[in-house]
Amino acid sequence: MEDSKHPDFIKAFYLKRGFSTRALHAGEHFGQPHTPAHVNPIYQTSTFVFSSAEEGAKAFAGQDDAYIYTRLGNPTVKVTEAKLNALEGAGVKLANRDIRVSTLAFSSGMAAITASLLACAKAGDEILLGNVVYGATESLAYNVLNNLGIKAFDVDVANLEAVQKAIGEHPKAKAIFFETPMNPTLALADIAAVAKIVRQVNPNIVVIVDNTFSTPYLQRPLELGADVVVHSATKYLSGHGTVVGGLVTTTLDWVKDELYKLIKNMGSSPGPFDAWLINQGLKTLAIRMEKHCSNAMAVAKYLSTHPKVSHVYYPGLENHPQHELAKKQMKHFGGMLSFELVGGLEAGRKLMNTIEVFTLAVSLGCVDSLIQHPASMTHACVPQDKRLKGGISDGLVRVSVGIEDEQDLIDALDKALAVV
Repeated sequence: MEDSKHPDFIKAFYLKRGFSTRALHAGEHFGQPHTPAHVNPIYQTSTFVFSSAEEGAKAFAGQDDAYIYTRLGNPTVKVTEAKLNALEGAGVKLANRDIRVSTLAFSSGMAAITASLLACAKAGDEILLGNVVYGATESLAYNVLNNLGIKAFDVDVANLEAVQKAIGEHPKAKAIFFETPMNPTLALADIAAVAKIVRQVNPNIVVIVDNTFSTPYLQRPLELGADVVVHSATKYLSGHGTVVGGLVTTTLDWVKDELYKLIKNMGSSPGPFDAWLINQGLKTLAIRMEKHCSNAMAVAKYLSTHPKVSHVYYPGLENHPQHELAKKQMKHFGGMLSFELVGGLEAGRKLMNTIEVFTLAVSLGCVDSLIQHPASMTHACVPQDKRLKGGISDGLVRVSVGIEDEQDLIDALDKALAVV
């Protein structure tokens, strides 16, 4: 029997097993002291005990893998990191260099995004930022990193000519960061094409993809040429609305080293209980995503034929301008969609204030369906002109479709739309 505490056990799962099997078994008890427990225990401790002063000195000198202090590493956190490593890292093959896929966990999705950018850029450097991203990511780039001397520049990553032009115009750029699908417009970026342009024009740029909307079940950016993948584990990875957390996976050892320095020195590591909850969520990711996707497709089709809905944004619809790209780089089309109502903002408010089953709340990726208004909620910190330019209108409604019974979701929308 394979030793589940040995790194080769994780490697075996990369090569031999399917997604659901990896999600259930990869990483279990990895990096933990021996225990007979079936479910990984929670090492809810701030510090760890040494058997002698000599053992403590060796640990601090980096001469063994002993745990020292939970900010610096924790057995429960290690299990979650190892599991995502097996999910995001499977199938990654890069020419001309040996690769090691590494994953590090953070206290939030924004901590993960912040660390991924700070790992690549310092004062005097530049970063390229997708023109449609989560509002807090936008605010981080222009209100925080800018004050640290790292300048951000928008680029329409759905337009490959614009990507090539931006890379050429910004030789000091150290990273290009984007989401696909984008939040909340559901526009897509061609990950493989963007990565290819970067390699051709400026290979020193690190390609960072926020994969929160898709999860590794639907899309694996590292396989498509990205260098770094970021997740808000708050969303689909945990899946139950009980955790705030983040994860970063990379094929670049130097990025991994920089990420760990930031965790060590800025204290952005997650708590053991949060890591444990994320690990439990990952075990059911595949089956949840199947239901999220099938429900979202049904809701998108229903909304697309409703006379009170002027437009539906969902990559699974054939009229989505990047439907073919979605089919190429995603397994299914995801559980997120947005739509515009005839009547704009006021109609949207009435819908959200009257709808049943759907919960009026921000965030996404929960087992239950959530509905919200990006312009006044998740993207309120983005200047209006910039929002409108990126397609985030004042009347846009975003839905995170849950795993409820499909007909109940459609009936709830039908009833609410009747009074709009």
